[in-house]
Amino acid sequence: MRFRPEPAAVPNNPNRPHSAPSTVSGPAVTAIPADSATAILWCNLGTPDAPTAQAVRRYLADFLGDPRVVEIPRALWWLILHGIVLRTRPAKSAAKYASIWTPEGSPLKLWTARQALLLRGFLGERGHRVTVREAMRYGSPSIAAQLDALKAQGATRVLVMQAYPQYSGTTTASVIDAVNAWSRGVRRLPELRFVNDFHDDAGYINALAQSVQAHWRQHGRAKVLLMSFHGVPERTARLGDPYAQQCLRTAALLALRLGLQPDAYRVTFQSRFGKAKWLEPYTEPTLRELGRSGIGRVDVMCPGFPADCLETLEEIAMEGRAAFMQAGGKEFHYIPCLNDGLPWVSALADLAERHLAGWPTRVSSSAASAASAASATPPAAA
Repeated sequence: MRFRPEPAAVPNNPNRPHSAPSTVSGPAVTAIPADSATAILWCNLGTPDAPTAQAVRRYLADFLGDPRVVEIPRALWWLILHGIVLRTRPAKSAAKYASIWTPEGSPLKLWTARQALLLRGFLGERGHRVTVREAMRYGSPSIAAQLDALKAQGATRVLVMQAYPQYSGTTTASVIDAVNAWSRGVRRLPELRFVNDFHDDAGYINALAQSVQAHWRQHGRAKVLLMSFHGVPERTARLGDPYAQQCLRTAALLALRLGLQPDAYRVTFQSRFGKAKWLEPYTEPTLRELGRSGIGRVDVMCPGFPADCLETLEEIAMEGRAAFMQAGGKEFHYIPCLNDGLPWVSALADLAERHLAGWPTRVSSSAASAASAASATPPAAA
C-alpha cells in the first residue's frame, strides 16, 4: 500500500479548501494580520526522518525516553533503553519503516501535513482567518519549533489540537508537557487552549462510519469488523487513565452508527511493547483465532489513528494480514484511516470552531473594506 498525496484539493467539491499558503508547512512565513492573530497547532506522535537505523535510533531515543511513555524508574529504564533497546531495535524497526515509506517520505508526516492544510482551507471557507501548522511530539517539525514559528508570525492565540481521539497520559498529556516545556523559555506567552479528546464526537464517529460504508460499497463486507486500537499497559487504567473506556465508547458508538450487532464486531489492542500486561484482547492473537474459526473474511480498521502510519500500514495491513491468512483465513480487508477524507476534515473543522469560540478569528468588516479599497485603487505611476 503506497501513499500518493495529491497537491490539489478534490475536484468538483463545493467545499473545496483554499490552496496551500506558504505558512502551512514550509519555512517561509508571512505575518498574521493583527486582527486575526490566531493559530492552530495540529499535533501527531511523530516519525523518523528516514527509514534508516540511525534515524530510527534518534527517534526511538526521543520517544522511549519520554517518562509519559515508559513509566518505570528513570535510572533503570535509562540502562535498558541505551544498553539494550537502542542497540537492537533500530535496525529491525528501520526495515519495517522502509516497507511503508514513500518517495515523498513518511506516510504519517505526509497525511498530518495534508490534514493541517485542509483544516486551514475548510476554516477559511467558513470565514475564519486562522493559520494552521502541523507538529510532531517526537521528531520534526517539533512542537517547540512550530510554536516559535507561530510566535514569530505574531500569533497571540494558539489552539493545540491532537491527532489522538482518545485521551491518554502517554500521548495527550505528553503533548501538553511539550507545550509547557516550550512555554518556560518564553517571556510573552500566547493564550493557549487544548483539545483533550474527541472520542465520542458525532462528526468523528460519522467520518469513521462513512469510511467503513465506502469500503463496503466497493468490496462487500465481512461477517466481522475488527476495530484495533493502540494498546497501553493495563496498569494505566488502574491509575485513572480513561483511554481504555474511551476506546470502548468509540467502538460502541461506531457499531451503533453502522447498525452492527454485538457479534458482528470485535475490539482489540495492538502494538504491545515489553513483557508487562497490556490492554486485552490483543489484535494479532484475535486475528489468528478468527482465521482458525473458518470465518473466511475479516475487515479491519484502526479508529484511533486518524492518519495511516507504521502501526496501521505495516503492523495491521501486512503483519496482521499474514497472521490471519496463515491461520486459515481467506480474505483480509484493511480499511484505511481517515487521512484526508472530506467528512473527517469537516468534522475536524467543526471541532476547531467549537474550541476557537470567543477568539476573534473572523475577518472584520473594516479589514475587508480596507482590502477591497486597496484592490480598487490603481497603482501609482512608476
